Amino acid sequence: MVSNRSMRTSKKPRPSASRPSISRIDITTARKALVLQGGGALGAYQAGVYAGVFEKHKTLDWVAGVSIGAVNAALIAGNAPELRVARLREFWDLVSSGAAQRLPPGWGDRTLFNQWSATSTAMFGVPGFFTPRRSPALLLGGAAPVLSYYDTAPLQSTLERLVDFDRLNDDEIRFSVGAVNVRSGNSVYFDNRKQRIGPEHIMASGALPPGFAPVHIDGEDYWDGGIVSNTPLQYVLDMHPRSEQLMVLQVDLFSARGTMPRTLAETLERQKDITYSSRTRMNTDAMASNMNLQQAVADLIARLPASLRKDPSVAAVCAQLTHEPIEIVHLIYRDKPYELDSKDYEFSRASVDEHWEAGMRDICNTLAHPEWLKSASQVNGVTTFDLTQPSAPRVRHPMRVPAIPAAR
Repeated sequence: MVSNRSMRTSKKPRPSASRPSISRIDITTARKALVLQGGGALGAYQAGVYAGVFEKHKTLDWVAGVSIGAVNAALIAGNAPELRVARLREFWDLVSSGAAQRLPPGWGDRTLFNQWSATSTAMFGVPGFFTPRRSPALLLGGAAPVLSYYDTAPLQSTLERLVDFDRLNDDEIRFSVGAVNVRSGNSVYFDNRKQRIGPEHIMASGALPPGFAPVHIDGEDYWDGGIVSNTPLQYVLDMHPRSEQLMVLQVDLFSARGTMPRTLAETLERQKDITYSSRTRMNTDAMASNMNLQQAVADLIARLPASLRKDPSVAAVCAQLTHEPIEIVHLIYRDKPYELDSKDYEFSRASVDEHWEAGMRDICNTLAHPEWLKSASQVNGVTTFDLTQPSAPRVRHPMRVPAIPAAR
């Protein structure tokens, strides 16, 4: 084409070759996914987020979770829409119903109250969740022939009572929970599109060692999915059909960002935040950037001459790189008054209620500002929104491939 440029100089210039403009995602037609991270007692924040979402948007196509996110996901997918918030509330009231958990926090210093509540959890367990193992073998310390300090049989009973597994498996909502194969160390997702889900799959996703024992399923043993990755976002993006628009609400319970610690307790809390956040913002940005780069390459391929575009190998590569628009709304729990490094096993009713209310506040604040979401790009690609802080909404758009200049 370059050698023939002089032959076209007398012709009218061609219009700029650019990809057709694509309208941003329509929430009424796009697939909607809820992605829930692990975080123990902080999971009440996720329940509050869902309660706030349900008030305005009752439909949901996919819910994916890890650890406590798997429990919340099961309570959502395994109940009729009108019962979901009530079942979430029932679960969180149950796990915060211990004698020490129901004490009013106003009787003393709140930090000491939270520490007392966490110590009570370690000593006596959590109602409807887990109980301590009363085995003399534990006196042997690291040589004890047991695999955990606690027994999660109460959680199985709770799930069987609060979750309708027939409904969860009828595929009304796609349901996926992450775990780790103990022997291979590989991440595994249990998905109701691939197998029948039972209480054991949810319990496997939350079997964090050495607190909880691995769960045996079909000849293999599984631990908490957060050991490898504390968020199922990558699985959702990998499994979602590229031909369908997708809106993702990703709710994370640990913030990668934080202040410099001043005490040993704050040091332990900060270390836990960094460990279990999976560096959520950086990972989300990295996944979005990778998918946007793929789309940009597909856009460039679309500008090749027709003879090249029709080549089977080129067409196959382009199909693997092209996807419909994806929007990821990222909510991260950052409201941390009085919290210590034990915050993920501090199940006091006061803290559970505060986490729930913080989740409702953050999502209601996001939904109250539709103009933040209207800034999405008008082209295919991934747009990410971090809208937890009203004063500083953060939006990252897909890259745009420059238009090809008109020929001369």
